[in-house]
Amino acid sequence: MLETSPVVLRLPFRGRWMAENSPANRVPSHGTHLFGTTFAIDFIAVNERGLSGKRGWRSVLATEPPEVFVGFGAPILAPASGTVVAAIDGELDHEARRSQLALIPYALSQARRIRTGVRAIAGNHVVIAMGPFGPFVLIAHLRRGTVNVAVGSVVEVGDTIGSCGNSGNSTQPHVHVQVTDSTVWPTARGRPIIFERPHVSGDNWLPRNGEAFNAS
Repeated sequence: MLETSPVVLRLPFRGRWMAENSPANRVPSHGTHLFGTTFAIDFIAVNERGLSGKRGWRSVLATEPPEVFVGFGAPILAPASGTVVAAIDGELDHEARRSQLALIPYALSQARRIRTGVRAIAGNHVVIAMGPFGPFVLIAHLRRGTVNVAVGSVVEVGDTIGSCGNSGNSTQPHVHVQVTDSTVWPTARGRPIIFERPHVSGDNWLPRNGEAFNAS
């Protein structure tokens, strides 16, 4: 029987971030149950004006280099303690796409990425087993060359595991977090998640789409 109680995690970053594709708004949060993404959530680093990066003509008409975004290269922390069971690096950080024009060809290539498998979707990523049989926490879209843990590494919550990137199925630098009952991705089922609220001891919450907050 699938466990339905939420898994409590710590936010995997510091600074100001905004929630997107939150299961607080809808389930499945990303519009699909594929790869255990039922209760997944995305976080985008933003400045005090709520922007993920400076806007210019490229943000309206073309692709943008990931380096212009607030979150690109930000340290990403383990949201839970456990043992690393997957650590993938080497995937490219591709151009970002805030422009609706640039998003059209990207959307048309979505089916191909899904057929390719989890690496094409998650990009550089780390999976942490919270216990011998799970649950399993996946942190995705890390920056190429920054994953600093390996399979078998024991991590404590708050340890640095890599940096925010734009690898895999990502239209701008962000962090994707999900919990599953398995790492057999074609059949993995998502688990509900909830986060320790920053600066408030003993209070857990799940941010809604567009909710910005300071994690440190």
